[in-house]
Amino acid sequence: MSRRGWFFFSLVGLLWGVPYLFMKVAIEELSTPMIVFSRLVIGASLLVPLALKEGTLKGATKYWKYIALYAVLEMVIPWTLITNSQRSLSSGVVALLVATVPIWATLFAHHTGDSTAAHRTRIFGIAIGLVGISLIVGIESVSDFTNFVALAQILIAAASYAFAVNMITRKAPGTSGIAINGIAMTIAAIIFAPFAVYTWPSEVPSNEAILSTVGLGVICSGIAFRVFFLLIEEIGPARASLVVYPNTAVAVVLGVLVLREEITLALAIGLPLVLAGSY
Repeated sequence: MSRRGWFFFSLVGLLWGVPYLFMKVAIEELSTPMIVFSRLVIGASLLVPLALKEGTLKGATKYWKYIALYAVLEMVIPWTLITNSQRSLSSGVVALLVATVPIWATLFAHHTGDSTAAHRTRIFGIAIGLVGISLIVGIESVSDFTNFVALAQILIAAASYAFAVNMITRKAPGTSGIAINGIAMTIAAIIFAPFAVYTWPSEVPSNEAILSTVGLGVICSGIAFRVFFLLIEEIGPARASLVVYPNTAVAVVLGVLVLREEITLALAIGLPLVLAGSY
């Protein structure tokens, strides 16, 4: 990999490892719809102008039905579930289970006719990853049903992420990722608008909550998506997808250092298995 490729890879790994910290801070004062809506509006306001400048927005609109479905599967469902889950789980555990996306992606690829997905090595990896998931879910939820529900939400979100990418890649081939995500964020923001208004905070949130929400939109949505597509251009989508591993490491480290979260037994046992299986 070139130095440019390593730079983009490292940068995306950092940018997409930070949102778990931001969400953990924001949910102390803001509703889930308010957090997600703000993130979507800010992200769309950054990506749509970029797509217009590139001249790719108009071409992407012909796939608007698939992009609308992508918006639901990639943003509405996962961002809601992941944000909700952080009310009862550590940011490290949340990030770790989101890192199972490659496992679900392999399953969906096989279902849609990708013969390479049935390779013995991949099947072995899925098995290892599923063992890790089972251990994490079992350990984290052994004494608290609320944790079990939160863990289930993250796994649904991870599967939704994987299916969304698989679907839009097949249905809108060769379409600008910036245009797709700019349109998708706009559609998702419209969906969330009434829920955000209904749960509007009665008091002005703290600076920490406001800055965390703005960070989710600017850093983790607008800038991160832009850099990720530069990374794809540099090293290809397959290798770029491996950025999920440093994301998890960054989230765990920030959780321990900033949020004072403990390295639980679930993390100690499940982290190596899930990452090894996904790899």
